[in-house]
Amino acid sequence: MSKPNGKYAWTATVGEKGQIVIPKQAREIFDIKPGDTLIILGDEKRGIAIPPKKMFSQFTTAVFETTEEDK
Repeated sequence: MSKPNGKYAWTATVGEKGQIVIPKQAREIFDIKPGDTLIILGDEKRGIAIPPKKMFSQFTTAVFETTEEDK
């Protein structure tokens, strides 16, 4: 079975302090550098998501976006 283009799966081990190491290939693909801030999203039924940093501004814009109904 071949994987779809642009889709990836990695594993990470959680250390004693709850820290994980993001695999090198993932850091390279998503341009994650030391000191970067990541957003961690969690859903008790669906799991944890760590979107790439370029998605952070889109996420915050969507969260704080007002509609005509909000005015």
